[in-house]
Amino acid sequence: MAGLIGLDWGTSSLRAYRLDAGTVAEVRARPWGIRQLPEGGFDAALAEVTAGWPALPRLACGMVGSRNGWCEVPYLELPTDAVTLGRALHVFVAGDGRALHLVPGLRNPQGPDVMRGEETQLFGAMARDPALAAHATVVLPGTHSKWASVRDGAIVDFSTAMTGELFALLRRHSILNAGGDEGAPAPDAFARGVLAARDSGAAGGLSRLFSARALMLDGMLAPASVPDYLSGLLLGEELRAQIASGRFRIDAPIQLIGDAALCARYREAAAHFDLSFAQPWVDVVADGLWQLAVAAGLVAEPLAMAPKEARSC
Repeated sequence: MAGLIGLDWGTSSLRAYRLDAGTVAEVRARPWGIRQLPEGGFDAALAEVTAGWPALPRLACGMVGSRNGWCEVPYLELPTDAVTLGRALHVFVAGDGRALHLVPGLRNPQGPDVMRGEETQLFGAMARDPALAAHATVVLPGTHSKWASVRDGAIVDFSTAMTGELFALLRRHSILNAGGDEGAPAPDAFARGVLAARDSGAAGGLSRLFSARALMLDGMLAPASVPDYLSGLLLGEELRAQIASGRFRIDAPIQLIGDAALCARYREAAAHFDLSFAQPWVDVVADGLWQLAVAAGLVAEPLAMAPKEARSC
């Protein structure tokens, strides 16, 4: 079998890929994350987003397999490679009577820490650039940014930074939101925040959060510049903390995966830490889904093995 339907099913969105021999033939996106499903729930969303597609094996990653998703799939512990993850797929029977395979998330006992969906992107990154598999750091910016270490084809460590969520909360629900957004932000506001975090010493960048308010009251930071300054401060603290942890390789270019504009911010901030970030990849999840399908024997490629028997969830 040379085809696959891959699903990247997160909290706020659903993206479906029809793959032919590993190549994306068609992509469909819907605003149907696990928290905002259409009438008919998961079954209706799956049926609509794949309507008219052939009856191919179906493989989904992301929050669809979480405690709040369609069917909870236990985490696998690190280290984990694509073969191990592919062999651990959870299979159940959807409402249409056909099997749906779910990718487990990963748990890092150092922390502890967890991820769902990013593991598939990481294996997609290694498939797209096999040189990464030997030993590399990969960063996936977002609401909950992930820093991951891969070695010998396996994910061996990762750490989560709640940078995006903290920024949203502080801007919407804290005193740092007071001041107004009129006018244009100063062009150096973001860099100023990054440097404040970088130079925060043992206290850390979070100790400088109120400076966004104090600088504005002192007339040293325009109200319109507060969001950029705060963004730089939080992102700079993420970089400072991950470097200080000593857990991730930083003597080689770090691969970024994610939104182009957000990745550009990381590259801008990295220059102040003497870090090198490679050009970002916007979407590698389809590559990862295909690799896991190969490992699980859902598609006729090397490493194929007998697919698991589906069961109800």
